[in-house]
Amino acid sequence: MNKIQYEISGVQNSEVKTQLKNALDKIEGISMVNIDAARGSIEVGYNESTDENLIKSCIENVGCNIIS
Repeated sequence: MNKIQYEISGVQNSEVKTQLKNALDKIEGISMVNIDAARGSIEVGYNESTDENLIKSCIENVGCNIIS
């Protein structure tokens, strides 16, 4: 399993956190999503059937910004 971690902004409340997790869970190949709203970070575990660009697009489509 591959893992990627991003610093993000835009997770102001539990509703946004839930929307983000649900959106990422719908992507084929994602097996783990850990969101730490207090620290502004997200860690995603995925396999070869998806790629980082798809993950980034999903995060941004929910309304969050990737800082790094």
